Amino acid sequence: MKTKVGIVGATGYTGSELVRILVRHPEVEIVTITSESRAGEKFSDVHPFFRNIFEMELEPVSSLENQQPEIVFLALPHGISMEYVKRFENSNFRIIDFSGDFRLDSPEVYESWYKKDHSFAGGFKNAVYGLPELFRAEIENATLVANPGCFPTGAILGITPLLSENKVSIKPLIVDSKTGVTGSGVKAKNVTHFPNVSDNFKPYGMKTHRHTIEIQQILDQVCGTSTTVQFTPHLLPVDRGIISTIYLQPTGEINEDEIAEIYRSFYQEAPFVRICPSPPSLKDVRGTNYCDIYHTFDERTGLIMVVTAIDNLVKGAAGQAVQNMNIMLGLDQSTGLHQVPLNP
Repeated sequence: MKTKVGIVGATGYTGSELVRILVRHPEVEIVTITSESRAGEKFSDVHPFFRNIFEMELEPVSSLENQQPEIVFLALPHGISMEYVKRFENSNFRIIDFSGDFRLDSPEVYESWYKKDHSFAGGFKNAVYGLPELFRAEIENATLVANPGCFPTGAILGITPLLSENKVSIKPLIVDSKTGVTGSGVKAKNVTHFPNVSDNFKPYGMKTHRHTIEIQQILDQVCGTSTTVQFTPHLLPVDRGIISTIYLQPTGEINEDEIAEIYRSFYQEAPFVRICPSPPSLKDVRGTNYCDIYHTFDERTGLIMVVTAIDNLVKGAAGQAVQNMNIMLGLDQSTGLHQVPLNP
């Protein structure tokens, strides 16, 4: 019998991407999909590319518990998810939350970086950070999984092998990232307005981007001490994908062969991490749950350079959520995630 799952907030980019993956997942059945603003419409009315593929009617969230799902995905913005986690605190289903509401250490840290009040401090005691390559054992029995941010996924996976072996300095860890516009969500914004994005390229959120502290806190856990992350995102005139270039200072002598062995060993049981012989591109991972990683040592500057590529809607959101779900259900973590990259 297939596992019943529900999706709360399916009208955005990550919600539709989640349906794209789950509709072909062999072990689960979507039993309810909700939207407060468009309840009564078919999912394919909102996302026409699902016509004749997935025609389920959108329902209000009040109908959720009648379907008795085992897993519920909250594909909602930060600041909203926390209200639903609070509402469902005593429900029988387990939750995978796409927002940043429970990724950080405490409500105080959240409020400092997100500039919003946090209304459910109790959720932090149960939340597990959902990066399977680092926290698989914790994810298995979690009742609330905080699905990682898209930028943090590539950055953390790129830095962790060397940091965990004390091979690089903890201050500063420099992450320079470029993202497609879907990372800003489906709602229209001035920054993602076509004339402002097309034939353009710019940094944003310098020094204050909320993913900075998410990256830093997880890396603190990895190395057991306080790190300092310098993170700068940039907006690309493309729809999806993130490339991150990371600059690390070795703590001692190191060479290419030693770096290669560290990454190979660290990710030997990680089916979605691919170590690449040359820098990856966005289209190398487009539509998939892969994180491609390239590393090199620059003898001239003495710096290690690491490049990671992910699809922000898949490994950076919906695909990673399905990977977490698979682990929670005791399935092979790659079940339903064997998509081949869309290139060109």
